[in-house]
Amino acid sequence: MQAPFSALFRLPRRQPGKPLPARPLARKAALCHEQGHPQRPEPPGHMLRTKEELLTHLESLGLETGTVTHPPLHTVEESQAWRRDMAPGGHFKNLFLKDRNGRLWLIVALEETRIRLNKLYKRLEGAGRLSFASPELMDEVLGVKPGSVTPFGLVNDTEKRITPVFDEGLLTHERLYFHPLDNRATTAISRADFLKFLEACGHEARFTALEEPQSAD
Repeated sequence: MQAPFSALFRLPRRQPGKPLPARPLARKAALCHEQGHPQRPEPPGHMLRTKEELLTHLESLGLETGTVTHPPLHTVEESQAWRRDMAPGGHFKNLFLKDRNGRLWLIVALEETRIRLNKLYKRLEGAGRLSFASPELMDEVLGVKPGSVTPFGLVNDTEKRITPVFDEGLLTHERLYFHPLDNRATTAISRADFLKFLEACGHEARFTALEEPQSAD
């Protein structure tokens, strides 16, 4: 029987004076750090294609997550109509883009953020005019299909072809929700653990204001 959101997405909370229970790999990494030998996370070694592969990888990094399955969700509107009784947190729209110079961008913005594609490049340092990247390129670099774009796909960008840019509003949420490479599921992760994930991928976390003023021409 599927667990309700309120239970499934309740990430462990640290009690005063009591650390969160560490998973085996997390304890190993902590021990290495205490002994003066910080352990750098190992890349998966192959492209991750399924949520099961991704969640196993996240667990290997010692990151806490909660995941639930649901009907395929292709748009922000479908997601908003479906979710109920979810713990507070940030929900996002993710745009996989290519500029006229061939550079790839992953834009991760809060779902209510107003974005105008023809003006977005002005907010991105070094970007040319932007358009949506092809489904073939999406599959090649992120390992996902249209409708399933997610920053978790950065784990597959081992050649660092993508420049990810995050809405600065992400930093206002303690809990974040993303598809785990599959739009038939949603994964909750704490902001702190998500930033650790980005670091493990070798991607810099770049934050900027993505909201387009309503009065803009």
